[in-house]
Amino acid sequence: MTILVTGASRGIGKAIAARFAQANYNVALNATGLNPALWATEQELAARDPHAQVAAFAGDMSDYDEASRVMREITARFGEPDVLINNAGIAATGLFADSTPADWQRLINTNINAMLNTSHMAAQFMARRHSGAIINISSIWGVAGASCEAVYSMTKGAVNAFTRALGKELGPCGVRVNAIACGLVDTAMNANLTAEDKAAFLEDVPLSRIGTPEEIAETAFFLASDAASYINAQIIIADGGLL
Repeated sequence: MTILVTGASRGIGKAIAARFAQANYNVALNATGLNPALWATEQELAARDPHAQVAAFAGDMSDYDEASRVMREITARFGEPDVLINNAGIAATGLFADSTPADWQRLINTNINAMLNTSHMAAQFMARRHSGAIINISSIWGVAGASCEAVYSMTKGAVNAFTRALGKELGPCGVRVNAIACGLVDTAMNANLTAEDKAAFLEDVPLSRIGTPEEIAETAFFLASDAASYINAQIIIADGGLL
């Protein structure tokens, strides 16, 4: 079994890759070629489990030609992926009035276009095989919206809508598409938050704590497994009960 994880060099993507490596998947790690942490992650995961088949494939998945090249390289090494995890994502905070079209496009390229490109390719071979799972890593702000994160929220709302629609389209072909809408998770993306910011946020979280990348990884592993064989076109909220 082969899995492709985009944005796999750190945080949630790295934790997901590690979880599937533990289960003896062939793990294809992806991040842009400008990300040295990708190669460090490959070495770390391979050293952690000598039996794991882990390989890094650098490329900008928001560019269709680059994504196609990466997919061909993965297929040549491991075969067509059985599971696709669209995890690559970036965030931006600030007043919408102060943002620029370049800011918007950067978010759209990473959070939406990369997902579209990889899903377009995976949908073709998964539908042909009548099996496969696509899991998109989203955000609760794609459900509820966040002040000062308007464009980010918009991109994650698009991820959620795409997930529901593609799941309905590919379901008859035996391919399941789901998303995980994450709340506050302890990753580098949230490193800009102060202790006071986190404490204020957690006042509204019933579990009163931040989530871990490993918890999201376990959710992704479940959604990819046969145990979730009747779950399709769903947005699974993992936020400690905030929403």
